[in-house]
This record gives sequence, structure tokens and C-alpha cells, in this order.
Amino acid sequence: MWMDLADCLGSAYLALRRRRLARFVADTARCREVQHRVLMTRMARHAASDFGRDHGLPQLRTVADFRRQMPLTNYETYAPYIERVKQGQTQALFAPGTRVLMFALTSGTTAEAKYIPITREFLEDYRRGWNLWGVQAYTDHPGVRKKFNIALTSDWRQFVTPGGIPCGNISGLANDTASLFVRALGAVPSAVRSVPDPLAKQYAVLRTTIACRRIGMAMTANPSTLVGLARLAHEMREPLIRDIHDGTLTGEVEIPSEIRRSLARHIGRPDPARARELEAIVARTGTLSPREIWPGLALLAVWTGGSAGAYLEQLRDYFGDVPVRDHGLSASEGRMTIPLASGSTAGVLDLWSQYFEFIPEEEHGRPQPTILEAHELEPGQSYYIVLTTASGFFRYDIHDVVRCVGRMGTTPVLEFLNKGAHFSSVTGEKLSEFQVVTAVRQSFASLGLRLPEFTLAPRWGEIPRYVLLSEPGEHQERGQDLMRQLDTRLTALNREYADRRRTGRLLLPEMQTLRPGTWSAFRRARIARPGGSLEQYKHPCLVGDLTFVDQMAALEPADEFASRG
Repeated sequence: MWMDLADCLGSAYLALRRRRLARFVADTARCREVQHRVLMTRMARHAASDFGRDHGLPQLRTVADFRRQMPLTNYETYAPYIERVKQGQTQALFAPGTRVLMFALTSGTTAEAKYIPITREFLEDYRRGWNLWGVQAYTDHPGVRKKFNIALTSDWRQFVTPGGIPCGNISGLANDTASLFVRALGAVPSAVRSVPDPLAKQYAVLRTTIACRRIGMAMTANPSTLVGLARLAHEMREPLIRDIHDGTLTGEVEIPSEIRRSLARHIGRPDPARARELEAIVARTGTLSPREIWPGLALLAVWTGGSAGAYLEQLRDYFGDVPVRDHGLSASEGRMTIPLASGSTAGVLDLWSQYFEFIPEEEHGRPQPTILEAHELEPGQSYYIVLTTASGFFRYDIHDVVRCVGRMGTTPVLEFLNKGAHFSSVTGEKLSEFQVVTAVRQSFASLGLRLPEFTLAPRWGEIPRYVLLSEPGEHQERGQDLMRQLDTRLTALNREYADRRRTGRLLLPEMQTLRPGTWSAFRRARIARPGGSLEQYKHPCLVGDLTFVDQMAALEPADEFASRG
């Protein structure tokens, strides 16, 4: 009965939101005009800030003035101002009286996290982009209706600054401030996001959702999180079924007592009938996989571009032939694209939320690069994105590389390739993560092998070479064939790599097998870093560090999964 009412309310909600989506689509025909309006609004709202005055914003009257006078910036440009905002001096970056709701933490290039200020205006932009995405997703996939969803988010109140501003992940704030209707459809209790241990958090997600038969969508940023969730369902199948039967939450995972108490009311009563269903699944299939647990699952929502695409095959193995819809290119600094179709990594530029500029990939890093506006992009070309946002960041180089694959009206449709930092160039070959992921996926597919979690990294020697790191699997027996395939495909994708191989400056790649549990240990160490979180963890498919191979060989594996069978 409740779900029927929710479906009626949802239909009315979608009808209202479709009008907004129609306005957005209409605006894609006026990209230049809409983008200039966004920029002038940003300039006006931040001109009175200390940063605005220091950089002459009050004197900039036109878009041309701004583009001529404002330099490109990076996080270091804002660090002194952000330190003042952390103390409560919000006028450093914002108009006097502006409230900063939180700082979104994201990993920086050093051990220090980046602090991205989130204002009410920024949150509204962020939520509006998600609403546009959601309207089209729910319209295209009616199977998600009358069902709950599994959304993995992180805590937005991990700690507070000296000025009393919460710090954490924006996904948690967006969830907590969503409408009551949207929150009611979530199957994961909000208390789960505060579980500090990543393994225990994933178990808590499974424990609080596996009893529910009506799951329509699973969503999180990185597909590796859903793969990890599926693996854990198999490894912990016995305690999961026992917990469902008894109405308990096992003590085998580390969950603080106050969170256990909060979760107790969501766990419900003992459910022997559901436990018998799960036991029957294990007896029939030998595992406890999401495709069997939630047979009505209608949509997976994850990143699919860049290195994330390497996990799509594993998603199908665990979740079945369920449609996958890309989240769109987004970061703590803001949303950049909105995919309006499933099965594609590309999305239309979110021209309502930020003012965008682009640097041709080959010119990035030059003293005076060409800087284009959104309507000037050419299909087939790759660019670095530059953002002007409601966080007070102007002409901010986020180091994301995208390719223009077409246009909607006059607005570019973009696909994410890789972070600019994700490249390796030991001998000038300039391998990108996008090239590596493409070559590795093709190599495994050509031999009919399942793609494992992997990283390609260089190893120095009299003649250097690249090493493909992975844990044990069926592919080990075809190692030489795989490396020849990989070499051939990298040669086809990268002319500089081909030249270094032809001239003997790089050796044929080789495969190295890590001990079981190594990637789990690596993942946990990365998540523990400032700004790290389980949902936003991005497994590096390419690392340029010459010490990485030895570091991984010496890393003590985690034994959580290896010890369970």
C-alpha cells in the first residue's frame, strides 16, 4: 500500500521535474548566452569577497573583461582564503553574511586533503543536476518504480573546523537535505555512513538491505564499491544469513556501539523465511550474489568513464544484465556533465551550474594556452576543464581531461577520459590511464579472459618496462599471450610508446602476481588518508611512480576476505 502511494506521489513529482528538464534541454540551444549569464551571476555574488577584491572582480564588467584579466587558478590559489573560512571568516571567499554549510573533503596531490566550501547556492546547483539526471533515469527505467534504492554515501560531519564548519563528503549532506519522499525510498539507513571501517560499512549496507526484496536501483560513485559489496556478500554469506534469521547484527565486524544501537531499529525482527530463501540461493548457485538477492534490480548508477569502465564486466558477473547509467562527470568541486541515456559514458554539459572553459589537451601547461568557451568545442577533440563555481573558485583547473563526442543544440556532449595527473612517461611515452584501460580491457577480451583488478606501473632497469599487477586468477596461465596483446594495443594507441618499443627504449610489459588481499590492503590505506572515502575511492589503473611495483610487492595483504570461504 505504501509503495502504491509512493508511486502516485512519484508520478506527480516526475511530472513537475520533467518541466525543468524540458527547460534545460531547450537551453542547450543557447549555450553561450546561458553560460555568460552564469558567469555574470558568479562575478556579482563574489565581487565583495576578499578574494574578489584582491583579484579585481569589482572592476570586471563583462565576460570579455573576466576572460582577459582573471588568471587560471588551482587549489593553492585559494588555500590562504580557505584557511580563513575554516576559522569562520567566510568573507574571505564569499559575500559578507554567506553561510558555509560544510567543507567537502577530497584527496589532494599530497597527504593533505583539499577543503571545498559548500554554500547553499552550491548545494542547490549540485542537487539540481542530480534531479535532472534522476528524472530522465526514472523515465527511461520504469522498473525502478515501486521499489527502494541502495545509495552508498559518506558522512558529511566527520569533524568540524575551528570555526565550527562540518567537514566530510557532500553526498551525505545531499542525502540528509533531500525531500522526505526521496529519503523514504532509500534502503540504507543514514547511520551506516558513519561506520568508520570500510569493510564493516559494506557489511552494514548488506545487512540492512538484504532482507528487502524490492530493490530497484543501486547507486554509488565508483563501480568498484559495488563489486566489493558483491564479493563481501559471498564471503560473509553465512553470518549474513544467520543475522537475517536471528534479527541480529554480527559482532564479527567493527561497528561502534552507538551506531549499532541506531541500526537496531532498522534491522527488524528475525526473518526465518527470508533466511531460507537466501540459503536456497546458496545451495543452488554456490554463492550469494546481488543478481539472485535482488532479481528485480532495474538499474545500476555508477561512473563508467575513464578507469571506472574496467569494472563493468565484473558488475555484469555479480549483478546480471542490468542497465548501467553513468553518474556523469562530477567532483567535490561541482557537477560537470549530465548523462541522459544509459549505456554511454557521455553526458551533456551541466551549463546551468558552472561557467566552463576548456584548454586543448596538447596546450595544457603552456604559458599562454588557447582557452575556449563551451560552445566552441569541436567533436573528436580532447580538453582540460576549467571551472568557475559557487564555491568561490574562478577559472579553476581541475585537471580532468574530457573528449567532446558531439553536441546537444550548441552545448557539448562530453566523455571523461582521465585525470591529467594519471599518466606515466618514463622515456617520453606519455601513456594515459585511458589508453591503458582501453588496451588492457581489449587484451583480456581478445583471449576470452575475465578482467581482474589491475594496475600498470613502470619498473626501472637498464631498459625500463611496464608491469601489470594483479592478484591470482585464471589469467596467470596466459600471461605471455596477454603481455603480447597488451604491447600490441598500447603500440596502436600511443605513437610515442610505439616509438620507444621500436627503438628498444622500453621492454615488453610483464605480469606480476600479488598476494591475495593486497588490493584490499591498498584500498584501506588509501581510504584512511585525509579526504578518502569508500564510495569515492578510485582504483589507479595506471601509476607513474617507479617505486610502486616494489611497494605493492612488500605490502602486507589484508586477510578479511581470504580467511572466509
